[in-house]
Amino acid sequence: MSKLSHIDEKGEARMVDVSDKASTARRAIAEGFIAMRPETLALVETGEAKKGDVIGAARIAGIMAAKRTHELIPLCHPLAITKATIDFVLSQSPPGIHVTAEVKVSGQTGVEMEALTAVSVACLTLYDMLKAADKAMTIDDIRLVEKTGGKSGTFKAAARREGR
Repeated sequence: MSKLSHIDEKGEARMVDVSDKASTARRAIAEGFIAMRPETLALVETGEAKKGDVIGAARIAGIMAAKRTHELIPLCHPLAITKATIDFVLSQSPPGIHVTAEVKVSGQTGVEMEALTAVSVACLTLYDMLKAADKAMTIDDIRLVEKTGGKSGTFKAAARREGR
């Protein structure tokens, strides 16, 4: 296993020094899934959820989360994000919503954590908006799908499991 970049020689946590790294275009895509009862999904489809625009609220929350990741994850650098989008695909089988975030930056460090945080917070917001109808919802399969840029180059995850 390679040395962890956030641990120094004494085993103490540290923020990585990126000052000597080249500023490059970087992009990350993350995804997740919130599973719910078909009746709950129908509330989203028809726009009849009691709290209002479920998808709109989750989209804004995800974008805001991407921009504030450094405030939530202790050793993340604050980044001047150049793009953050959150997309939603409603699924009948299994019933739920597939959430995808894409985040871009031109900088000295990647945006993987920003994309993962965006998906996580978007899913949590969906849960919050719909919990009155379905407290048994589950948030699953949050993962990095792809990242480009930087010294480590491109990463692409294997296809997601069947049914999600």
